[in-house]
Amino acid sequence: MGTSVRRTIPAAFVVGVLLLAAACSVSTQEPSSGPTTPATVTTAARSSPGDGTPTTDTGTGTATPPPTASLPTPGTNTPAPLASVPASLVGHVVSRLPTRRKVVALTFDAGANGDGVDSILSTLAKEKVAATFYLTGSFVDSFPTLAVRMSAAGRLGNHSATHPHLPTLTDSEVRTQITGAQTTILRITGEDPRPLFRFPFGDSGQRDLRLVNDLGYIAVGWTVDTLGWQGTSGGRSLDSVVQRVLAAETPGEIVLMHVGSHPTDHSTLDADALPRVISGLRSAGYGFVTLDALGTG
Repeated sequence: MGTSVRRTIPAAFVVGVLLLAAACSVSTQEPSSGPTTPATVTTAARSSPGDGTPTTDTGTGTATPPPTASLPTPGTNTPAPLASVPASLVGHVVSRLPTRRKVVALTFDAGANGDGVDSILSTLAKEKVAATFYLTGSFVDSFPTLAVRMSAAGRLGNHSATHPHLPTLTDSEVRTQITGAQTTILRITGEDPRPLFRFPFGDSGQRDLRLVNDLGYIAVGWTVDTLGWQGTSGGRSLDSVVQRVLAAETPGEIVLMHVGSHPTDHSTLDADALPRVISGLRSAGYGFVTLDALGTG
């Protein structure tokens, strides 16, 4: 896919989402980050990866604007028609794909910097694996070239405009965070991130879920958080990242990783561990899908 291609939500994806309503079971159990099988959807708050506002990057995640021809022309993109969220998913967060097939969805949050993006995209291309990337509007504004490349490497989702703690905001502020990010992602990449939304810090209340659903988004969490975002200074390592993913392997597993480096120790554990994560899952008989696979069972 060229970097200037404009995309809307595929019809097959919309059908898949509707099928998801029949396939999902609802639970209030906290999603497991260990070896047990997680619930499919949950309304509980999750752990809190810190991928806040963008920082100036002088390495691989340079914020230098790309040539004009490499980006969609501003103002020429329009959102796809608003689709209703299936009633069974309103007020819930999906934590696992509803499937019996041995497939895993690798997802990456992007909010602080793009230090691990080159490595991640290189690994995905080499291994012929597509991923889902949840971008904040601030990240896209700061790293437009990276955002376009990430769009070409898989599927984009909405991670809010500036990564605030949404339960502390007013209704109007929450809507602005969601629609602001959507507008920026669509303007820069040509891709509408709907219907995929991930809450900053993985935290939400019923009001926040209602607002997200009303804007045409399904809230997607994760089965396992690698905790690579905690960095080597937080006691994490390449081995710990890989082991957490493999210990939680289950059909439909959604893996949470991050594209940025740790703010103080500058480690990029998720990016560095990705080749071993992919090879380990493949050795266990797993394939890979994006979150477009929701509802394909």
